[in-house]
Amino acid sequence: MFIVDSHCHLDALDYENLHQNIADVVEKAKAREVKHLLAIGVTLKRFEEAYPQLCQFDNLSLACGVHPLDLEDEPFDPARLRRLAENPKVIAIGETGLDYYYSADNKAEQQAVFAEQIQIANELHKPVIVHTRAAREDTMTLLRENHADKCGAVLHCFTENWEMAKQGLDLGLYISISGIITFKNAEDLRDVVRKVPLDRLLVETDSPYLAPVPYRGKQNQPAYVREVCEYVASLKGLSVEEFAQITTQNFERLFRINVQ
Repeated sequence: MFIVDSHCHLDALDYENLHQNIADVVEKAKAREVKHLLAIGVTLKRFEEAYPQLCQFDNLSLACGVHPLDLEDEPFDPARLRRLAENPKVIAIGETGLDYYYSADNKAEQQAVFAEQIQIANELHKPVIVHTRAAREDTMTLLRENHADKCGAVLHCFTENWEMAKQGLDLGLYISISGIITFKNAEDLRDVVRKVPLDRLLVETDSPYLAPVPYRGKQNQPAYVREVCEYVASLKGLSVEEFAQITTQNFERLFRINVQ
């Protein structure tokens, strides 16, 4: 079996108490059939700091971008992002997007930076990894206006309604499911996932956040994407082996990469 964790923040895991190093995290994942990881950047500075370690692993791909909640950490530099994202190890732009839930006083800045990152994604022909919270309408508007359908995109850690999912699917986007799907209060999300076509689904941990049941409350890690894969497989009436193969193929198609 071959499972892909399509979204993890490897530079944010606990390397003092839980893991020895990145190699340890990778091995723990591999032991549970999680054989490829996409490590996500949230600022360019953090990407540059993590890159020397991350680039050593053949079964790690990278994404480089600026998260809407990290805009204060450094001035957005599109030329710097473009230069970093040209690296063949970088298969996507992101995580980027809009977050009005935690930061509603800089909407114009968030929108401008998000739009520019979509444009860079189109220039480099690499898909966009989209964060959205309390910003459904603006997120979809910017994705449409900046032609995200050309480069491709994924609505990561999806927790929105079917209407937004349908808009994303109509634009050719993929939808990625995290450990939230296993939470007791996530029945609305489960209803959405039941409707999403199999060829548009990905699975992720978003580690170190959102550990699935039975690990809820603990720090998440890529190995735990297996629980997400198993849970969504059951929702879709498939074996975990079948669903793992489907989501791996979806990952390869979206990110234009062969991982198996």
